[in-house]
Amino acid sequence: TECVSGCVCPEGLFDDGRGGCVEQKDCPCIHNNEWYSSGDKIKVDCNTCTCQKGVWKCTEDVCYGTCMIYGSGHYNTFDGKFYDFDGSCEYVATQDFCGDKNSSGSFSIITENVPCGTTGVTCSKAIKMFLGVMKNLSNRSATPLPAILEVIPESELLVQNGTVGLYLVIEASNGVMLIWDKKTTVFIKLSPDYKGKVCGLCGNFDDKANNDFTTRSGLQDNNPLNFGNSWKQSPMCPDVTQEIKPCDLKPHRKSWAEKECSIIQSEVFKICHSKVDPLPYYEACVHDACSCDSGGDCECFCSAVAAYAQECIKAEACVFWRTPDICPIFCDYYN
Repeated sequence: TECVSGCVCPEGLFDDGRGGCVEQKDCPCIHNNEWYSSGDKIKVDCNTCTCQKGVWKCTEDVCYGTCMIYGSGHYNTFDGKFYDFDGSCEYVATQDFCGDKNSSGSFSIITENVPCGTTGVTCSKAIKMFLGVMKNLSNRSATPLPAILEVIPESELLVQNGTVGLYLVIEASNGVMLIWDKKTTVFIKLSPDYKGKVCGLCGNFDDKANNDFTTRSGLQDNNPLNFGNSWKQSPMCPDVTQEIKPCDLKPHRKSWAEKECSIIQSEVFKICHSKVDPLPYYEACVHDACSCDSGGDCECFCSAVAAYAQECIKAEACVFWRTPDICPIFCDYYN
């Protein structure tokens, strides 16, 4: 290539990317398209990274795993596998009793999915948490979106049971945490002690996404429908035989859904795009916005965008996307 005229740094100094020359010990680091000076610290999940001579040096703590279930049948496993499963039944989301005859389980979390809309897609309506004593978060009203909370008997394992911001949080002393937005989004957090010891729709938490579709009988499957069907609680429930495509069934909603959901791929979330792939979240958003056709359509759209925003926060990309016109949150009168 031909020469390009310009300034270069003197011998022994380095270009700091910001128009200056510095010694190697003062080289900055880049994260999320932003420059950080030597000695600056950032949080990545549960670890702290420090900028040293232009390179990030991070602590190596093993972090809690998070499984997300949201909207109409979207799952993001502990190991980061993203898939859709629209079954109308009760299913094992995750548990630590996985078929080993010599082991016993300390917890089980069951999700009850019901149709939400006329296309056949399903939303999580109730969550049951077994900690020796059953915890039950459910909605008994006829609306497709959870609105009412019911908690039955306290367990001696329970540490915290209360509201944090928009979420209801239930934490147990055995390293299991359940976070619910009182609508259609559920986060399940597990301590690192459970790595490789759990099973269900949230996968096996062994840091490998390619073996997350392990059925109840211990076989690996590539088909999310076969995998999901194997974790139903009642054999009386029908198997899911085909993937539902609500935008094909409701084509008049498709252009509205694509227009609304385009925020995920827009400049608003630009800082996050290089950290968390927006495509599966955009597709899930369009799917939900098409399918929620019996009320709650804005709720479905907002939950889908919030799910992507939540993953961005985990990746240290904080995005302010809510506005008075887009999914506003109204604080309580005295808040």
